[in-house]
Order: sequence, then C-alpha cells, then structure tokens
Amino acid sequence: MNPCLFAAVGLLALLTGSAGAQSQSPYAGMQTRPIKALSEQQIADLKAARGMGLALAAELNGYPGPKHLLELADHLGLTDEQRAKIRQLFESMQSETIAIGEALIAEEAELDRRFANHSITEAVLKAEIDAIANIQGRLRHAHLKYHLATVELLTPAQMQLYAELRGYAGDPTQHHRPHHSD
Repeated sequence: MNPCLFAAVGLLALLTGSAGAQSQSPYAGMQTRPIKALSEQQIADLKAARGMGLALAAELNGYPGPKHLLELADHLGLTDEQRAKIRQLFESMQSETIAIGEALIAEEAELDRRFANHSITEAVLKAEIDAIANIQGRLRHAHLKYHLATVELLTPAQMQLYAELRGYAGDPTQHHRPHHSD
C-alpha cells in the first residue's frame, strides 16, 4: 500500500473515531444505573455516612470533623475524655446521617421510578424535588453540626496542630479558635 494512502486512511480512521467519541454524551452508560441521579459511589457514601464534602464550610474554616479528629487522635494528644466525647459525637453523627442518607436514596429512587414509568406530573415533580431538597438540607446540617460541636472540646494548640496535620496551616483562618456568637 502507498505510504501516503496508508497515512490518509489512518488519519481518516482517527478523525472518524474521534468525532464519534466527541458526540457521545458524558451521561452514556448512566442509563443502566438503578437510580439515575446517584452513582454507586454516592449510594455507598450515603449508606456509610461519609461526608462527601458536605461539611467543607466547617472543615476549611477551623471546625474539625469528629472522624478526622479520631484518625489524628494520637498526633493531637487527645485526652481519654476528649476521645470519648469525640467518639460519641462521631457515633451520633453516623447514626443520624445514615438514616438521612437512606431517606435521600429512597426519594431519589422514587423520582427515578416516576420518570421511568412516565407517571411524573408537574405537581409530583415539585413535591419530589421539595422532598429531596429538604433531605439534602437535613443531611448537610447533620454533618455540619457535629463539626461545630467538636470545637468546644479542643484546646487552641490542638486546633492549630489539626490545621497543620490536615495541610491547612497556610490558611489564616486556621490560626484562631473560631468565635461563637452565642
């Protein structure tokens, strides 16, 4: 085969394959999910009470989460009393957020089912979205309130060390104990 013709055929094949890939939706493959709006990882995170970034406003502004405090307990020099209180907060957070996560999964499944069987109406859509938004708000509140509760259990030195251990030491908001307006 002529080298120029071979190169042209190869280039044409490459361009044709590339054009096909570019026209494919980023959602391709998601249509087989049991709940279209939630990935397997998101469902697993909700069932395991993982934060999924819901508490970043707290975490990145000097309010440590109980899970991370327990992970760093030895490095932070937490007392037995601090560990016990933080463990209690963590267990309460898990219990609360797992239940809320299950409710969110159920509502998302219901919304998906309504679309799948074409029984969705504007009124049903509004009710489903309102329910999902309410649950998402409750879930975020549950994660954030436990971050808020941990601050009262730590010394300023532990707060600073936590920020350093988590890689936030360069952030000026991490150099002070958060102030409460209560």
